[in-house]
This record gives sequence, C-alpha cells and structure tokens, in this order.
Amino acid sequence: MQKHIKWVLYLILYLKAYKMDELATFVKNRRKQLSLTQEEFADRSGVALTVIRKIEQGKDNLSLSKVNRVLLMFGHTLGPLKIQK
Repeated sequence: MQKHIKWVLYLILYLKAYKMDELATFVKNRRKQLSLTQEEFADRSGVALTVIRKIEQGKDNLSLSKVNRVLLMFGHTLGPLKIQK
C-alpha cells in the first residue's frame, strides 16, 4: 500500500510539472482518432468512465496505474521524471 501512495505522489508531481492540459489533449485527440466515445474507450482500456473524463478534463487527482492503462492503448506510459532546476 505504501508503494502505491508513493507512485501516486510521483504522478501528482509529474503531472503538475508536465501540465495536465497536455495529457488531456493527447488522450482526447487520440481517442477521437479511433472514433471512440469516452464510454467505449473506457471499456477497451479497462478503466471506469470517470477515469477517462477526469483525464480529459485535466484533473490531477489520478492513479498512475489507471493513467497508464489508458496510455497503453497508444503505446505510452507515464513515470516519474527528474525535474531539472
């Protein structure tokens, strides 16, 4: 459980640095390229519809594992990156 919390914190820090709007735009555009509704895309990626909606709305309270399930549909993943100073 502690490891999961650590990854969620990394995700939050990473996404704030990455800008959630970029992730939201990427997922939404790629989903539309596949001609899928949010509901169809949620079913295919194995996450709840609310996860897709939160991602596409640019929310930052997301689980890394769920974001990665969505991104795997496009051959991508998220992980912690060192922030350059």
